[in-house]
Amino acid sequence: MTDEHDHDEDGYSGPATLVTKDGEAVVEVRLAGHFEPIDGRYHWYGRLAANGKVTEAAEKHRRAVVLRTPHGEAVGALSDQDPWGRFRITGLGRPPFEVLETLPDED
Repeated sequence: MTDEHDHDEDGYSGPATLVTKDGEAVVEVRLAGHFEPIDGRYHWYGRLAANGKVTEAAEKHRRAVVLRTPHGEAVGALSDQDPWGRFRITGLGRPPFEVLETLPDED
């Protein structure tokens, strides 16, 4: 996973900690997000790398997780698992990564 992407969304790729009522699991994540003008909220989402502890957490706590990165933490919801064992995570509001708050100067 790299920190680079070729679209205008904010994002983060790297290590994170998934926190549930039963404990914590360290996992690699790839996250992105965007402001949705229709509802006026920031939507963030991504995938957590395949991990047995994440699978166990998803089976028990799909709506009760916190994702923590070096940049912050946010409440999220785990959902579908893809064929490679990665779970999707989604959240609303401030994401667990840095967000561009101003537009860059155009040269």
